[in-house]
Amino acid sequence: MKIHNGWKAAMLGTVAAALVITSYVSNGEGKQEADAASVHAKNVILFVGDGMGLAARDAIRLATVGETGKLAMDDMPYVGLFHTSSTVPVTDSAAAATAFASGVKTYNGAIGMDADKKSVKTILEYAKDLGKATGIVTTSQVTDATGAAFGAHVEDRSKQSDIALQYLTSSKVDVILGGGEDFWYPAGTAGAFQDEPTEDPTEKSKGTQGDLVKKAQQLGYKYVTSKADLQKASGSKLLGLFANEEMFQQKPEGEGDLYNPIVPLPDMTKKAIETLSSNKNGFFLVVEEEATDEMAHQNNAKLTIRSGQELDKAVRIAKNYAKAHPETLVLVLSDHETGGFSIEPVDENDESGDGISAEDGPFQIVGTKKNFVVDWTTSGHTAVDIPVTATGSRSELFSGVYENTDIFFKIAEAMGIKVKN
Repeated sequence: MKIHNGWKAAMLGTVAAALVITSYVSNGEGKQEADAASVHAKNVILFVGDGMGLAARDAIRLATVGETGKLAMDDMPYVGLFHTSSTVPVTDSAAAATAFASGVKTYNGAIGMDADKKSVKTILEYAKDLGKATGIVTTSQVTDATGAAFGAHVEDRSKQSDIALQYLTSSKVDVILGGGEDFWYPAGTAGAFQDEPTEDPTEKSKGTQGDLVKKAQQLGYKYVTSKADLQKASGSKLLGLFANEEMFQQKPEGEGDLYNPIVPLPDMTKKAIETLSSNKNGFFLVVEEEATDEMAHQNNAKLTIRSGQELDKAVRIAKNYAKAHPETLVLVLSDHETGGFSIEPVDENDESGDGISAEDGPFQIVGTKKNFVVDWTTSGHTAVDIPVTATGSRSELFSGVYENTDIFFKIAEAMGIKVKN
């Protein structure tokens, strides 16, 4: 593929910018950062745009706020860059999330386990020990790899009913919001969402640990399945399941792809923060947008960008909370990059290719008459480094270039948790 020199320069400039660790803060945030640096973070909100590499973030930015605008996830005073390998060069979401959650490199597919298949304590569990409230929010199944690595310990990420049971009885996560109802009910027992729906007949109840929704209710969780019920829900323990599996349909563009969660990610994030913040000791919350990964696996740039825009809305909600509660740390990162996503100019002389190499778009750059296209190199994961942006209490810790395992140790330091490095 040919890349115009101007675009090449812009892309290289963006990568260079990610490597520049700056303490510059605009809009009067500097004093807040300085004040917060001397205390521990009472609250931590960790956003994971699954599969969202630097180029995807740039595409979301161009399609949302234009060339000179800033996404909420980028308008933060500190930026770092981390390497993503697991025990092999290209990680999956389970090993990557385990690195974030527990500070160990492990094999792909592991949830809360080290490379020797021994359980490793998670940052969510450390937060629980401090008396903090904890939460997992995602547009995927709530028991999918990213959230699971913070609240469960299994040798194989596919054991999603085991993960759900551990949420309730072991890690005792307070707020659990997302999809994946199928793993909470035994086969043959449909919940609020129809088994074998038209949009995906493979989706149906398949739980292996009995009726876990009933168990959750017995343990004091308020259970909700709609946006209206979520908004009305009260109490400190909340379980919301809003889809059979993921809260979208991941397919190539025009082939049944759908991104329209019945409860948008920003709404789930807002409710989770409201619920968790009632705890006087603070909270730890993981928020994941899964469609940025699943749509990239399908080489569907349109919905990769759209889901990224929803993630950014959720980040804005968290930043507004952090502004009013400066003892809050907000982080935005990804577990890995998906698709070999690249941004290219619209060029009739450039081969568009076919299959994976087919160009996707064009997409308009907001505020201009210019467009860009997206190109792909794979339908899988890649091993490129990932940016992390940070704001709020102790956010300066996240500057630099480091391993994905250091995310755990930096969050622990920010929260005043002593662990062995």
